[in-house]
Amino acid sequence: MKIFVPCAKGLEYLLVDELLALGASHATAAVAGANAEGDENLPYAVAMFSRLASRALWPLAAFDCADEQALYDGAIEVDWGDHLHAEGTLVVDANVSGTGITHARFAAQRVKDAVVDQFRARSGTRPSVDSDNPDLRINLSVRKGKAVLSVDLGGGSLHRRGWRQAQGEAPLKETLAAAVLLRGGWPQIAAEGGSLLDPMCGSGTLLIEGALLALDRAPGLERYGELLPTRWLALDAARWARTVACARERAAAGALRGLPLLHGSDIDPIAIRAANANAERAGVAAYLTFACRELAELEPLREPRGLVVCNPPYDFRLAADPELYRRLGDTLVRIVPDWRAALLCGSADLAHATGLRAGKRYVLFNGALECSLIVCDPIARPRVGASADGAPALSEGATMVANRLRKNLRSCKRWREREAVSCYRVYDADLPEYAAAIDVYCEAEGEARTFLHIQEYAAPKTIPEADARRRFGDLVRAAGAVFALPAEQIAIKTRVRGKGGSTYGRHDQRNESMLVREGKALLRVNLFDYLDTGLFLDHRPMRMRLAAEASGQRFLNLFAYTGAATVHAALGGASDTTTVDLSATYLRWASENLARNGCTGPSHRLQQADVMAWLAADRGQYGLIFCDPPTFSNSARTEDFDIQLSHVALLRLAIARLSAGGSLYFSNNFRRFRLDHAALAEFADVQDISEHSIDPDFARNPRIHRCWRLRHHGE
Repeated sequence: MKIFVPCAKGLEYLLVDELLALGASHATAAVAGANAEGDENLPYAVAMFSRLASRALWPLAAFDCADEQALYDGAIEVDWGDHLHAEGTLVVDANVSGTGITHARFAAQRVKDAVVDQFRARSGTRPSVDSDNPDLRINLSVRKGKAVLSVDLGGGSLHRRGWRQAQGEAPLKETLAAAVLLRGGWPQIAAEGGSLLDPMCGSGTLLIEGALLALDRAPGLERYGELLPTRWLALDAARWARTVACARERAAAGALRGLPLLHGSDIDPIAIRAANANAERAGVAAYLTFACRELAELEPLREPRGLVVCNPPYDFRLAADPELYRRLGDTLVRIVPDWRAALLCGSADLAHATGLRAGKRYVLFNGALECSLIVCDPIARPRVGASADGAPALSEGATMVANRLRKNLRSCKRWREREAVSCYRVYDADLPEYAAAIDVYCEAEGEARTFLHIQEYAAPKTIPEADARRRFGDLVRAAGAVFALPAEQIAIKTRVRGKGGSTYGRHDQRNESMLVREGKALLRVNLFDYLDTGLFLDHRPMRMRLAAEASGQRFLNLFAYTGAATVHAALGGASDTTTVDLSATYLRWASENLARNGCTGPSHRLQQADVMAWLAADRGQYGLIFCDPPTFSNSARTEDFDIQLSHVALLRLAIARLSAGGSLYFSNNFRRFRLDHAALAEFADVQDISEHSIDPDFARNPRIHRCWRLRHHGE
């Protein structure tokens, strides 16, 4: 069966790993969740064992949902008598996005109406609503015109473990606490006999979750006790009983292994009382010790190895004091210098204020608040004369670049979050004397690392070589400092001067690829081995447009490069795709991209050919064509190609392959290119859409490319 497992933003890739460990045969990350495949045991395992999922959902129906009437009609098609008694109780939880249905409460009401109306029509008796303890909790998700109705098998939010009696002023959800522990490597540290410390423990969430995780106590054991997770009529009680038995066996084995003493402290005596009460209720009080102490009062710990976890105050309810973060960092260096730390900070600036070197950084969301999780291993104080991340102090010029980078990150933050953009340009010669482009690539799988791709622009001939080298070095150091990245996660493409002008020097040969996410697509990029990475970031809006227009269309991608546009068209519902490029390397890359996204088979053709010759020979008709040629090509396998000289002939051949009502998108990056409007007017209507093909990260360089839409006359 196929299921969607929701989670908080930032936890998706950890959730994928957890689902695979729980028996999923396949799992992929999505926005705020993961899609998984497995047998019917999987939803039961999620309800019992998942520490990261928000809910355990059993899908009942999926249907097109353009408006509220379609929602009602789809919901009433479900035979609700299989799931609920007429005298029973229910509640509907809804999450909606898109333009058709915009109010979650209204959507939930319409589903409830459909259920009630069906029962009333059949028997004259109808179920009632119980928001607190219903017999059946229904989950509705509406996204992009599709509705999915599911049974909430877990009976509600899975972050509720069942042991919390009291909480502090800003409680941390247990699912987020589990993510902090997992990113910090706590399972391995615990298995090796290491300890755990939270010097600002509040009501004890991180420590209690850490103890339960190390003891392999399933969250569902305390949450449900002897009860079933739901009174859904179709619940397989025998399957649930086997799940419970497995959880108890694992908990018994974990108790035999035991744990060293775990340490918690806080300045607030009320919080310490709450932590002790919660630990007692969770059954882990014997493994935890809590003390009411300030940071300055903490003594060095004897354990040689362990993990510090901490969620210091940072949001609008609690003062985000950089001085407090500095004292936290100083304290950890003093009491546990050889330990690892996983600190959930309110922002990158607050994380920076700790003064600790972060080997890894992750973005997690505490509700709607974006937080910065830093992992330091070991905890260490920066060297004298160094910046907070341990690198040499920045020069005046590098500081200017660093400030501009931080400003750019702040200015595009909302756009990146809204559009879920994980690969983007953050700097494009904003300061003319520091001439380079800096692109950010965030890994979509594995450790979700961040990489930088820095490409130097040619300096004017009037700039001495030594000055150009110094300035570029300042820029690279500034970027490394702002993103707190080690050198191995920064790809640098530098220019060298020689006969014939300035050219790029030799590239690394690391054979190291990574997967990045763009919209629905997972795409392979290689930042180190080639001049280009495999993904032209400036064409992101064009690829999104192709995905939106591809449904039911035959798609043709000319000069296809690594096939990113083809993947988007295929995922957008193209009936078939044809990908043409002269390079066997690029076509292999395109094939891997298609396969990675499940787009394989005879409906996805890859053609190694000269595009002009192929178009002259082909007789197919395509509803959607994308043509993004290089500026020039002098390949030995074909005639020389020059975009300025050849574009009319190229587009004449391409539009001959365009079906009635179709669209041909033509783009190129040649800055001095001039479209021959008069010649094109003989066979096509042409619309300049360049303005709409540039995202905010390239707005400072709007001439990065030009783009036109061509259609048959009169269409």
